[in-house]
Amino acid sequence: MLYKKLGKTNLDISSISLGTMTFGEQTSENESFKIMDFAFENGINFFDTAEMYPVYPKKETSGLSEEIIGNWMIKKKNRDKILIGTKVVSSHPKGIGATKLSWIRGGGNNLKYDKNNLRKAVDNSLKRLKTDYIDLYQLHWPERNIPIFGKLDFEYDPSDINWTPIEEVINNLNELVKIGKIKYYGVSNESPWGISSFLNIAKNNSLDGPITIQNGYNLINRVFDNSHAEISIRENCGLLAYSPLAAGRLTGKYLNKRRPSESRFNLWPGRFSRHNTKRGEIAISKYIKLAKKYDIEPNLFAHAFVLSRPFVLSSIFGITTLNQLKDNIKSIDITLTAEILEEIQKIHQLDPNPCV
Repeated sequence: MLYKKLGKTNLDISSISLGTMTFGEQTSENESFKIMDFAFENGINFFDTAEMYPVYPKKETSGLSEEIIGNWMIKKKNRDKILIGTKVVSSHPKGIGATKLSWIRGGGNNLKYDKNNLRKAVDNSLKRLKTDYIDLYQLHWPERNIPIFGKLDFEYDPSDINWTPIEEVINNLNELVKIGKIKYYGVSNESPWGISSFLNIAKNNSLDGPITIQNGYNLINRVFDNSHAEISIRENCGLLAYSPLAAGRLTGKYLNKRRPSESRFNLWPGRFSRHNTKRGEIAISKYIKLAKKYDIEPNLFAHAFVLSRPFVLSSIFGITTLNQLKDNIKSIDITLTAEILEEIQKIHQLDPNPCV
């Protein structure tokens, strides 16, 4: 396993992280334990979760992913050897969280990043995780209206003013650091303006700023390259890349309208269509053909590309079964040559970001 420094800290984070959003829904606790055992034994030390997991989020399973991780850490007695990253949700002008997550702290306007909400959310996560601190606490998405989850263009709305000011959010998070409930914090699904604002406001007020940003990144969604990448590198705020396989589409298993029975897209077609586009299918076919040209499995090829990017701190592997992890972890040993990267770039330039 390869490791990098977690931001400006002295902590080492594995280049591959374990995503746990299937734990408690598609993946049983028993299978989740096997997955975490293998991950830990093979050097993966960062486990990413969220208060709203597992997905598809619903009241009956809410918080189970954190609970399963907590149960595992108690059994293994290895809390001090694991970095836990979890996330807190907010309401959103476009309806994300406002009604669909009504069982979390009351939903609607209760889902804010104000002091009381963050304190309650942290305490709930700590209880489920059965720990007294969280290594990396992340804002799951902004309260502001910004393009996320398949949207690309910013649509200005003058009425979008009812979000917690960033300076207040920073102060709230720094207070949680001060009392020891969290060690560090990061942002997720954030825009260039957002991450720059967090970093600059924190610096100007001599406060701790975010040390990571968790956004989607893969061969068919490279929006991060355009405007986030320089900030990420120069400010030492590395990317925790989620969806490195574009929700499995870069494996080729969905090509020609195939829909594996236990896949997320088949189980919840209306929720996981972000990467299901005609342009995306064309690009995916080209990348799979390129992978085969160099005798590399498509999933390993896609993962290796993400791991090759200089701003990527760690790539989050969303795993449903142990066999998936055993297969995908092989990508750590693959190095894409300059020739391969040049061919990837040629495909990318023909149709940049066909799926965002």
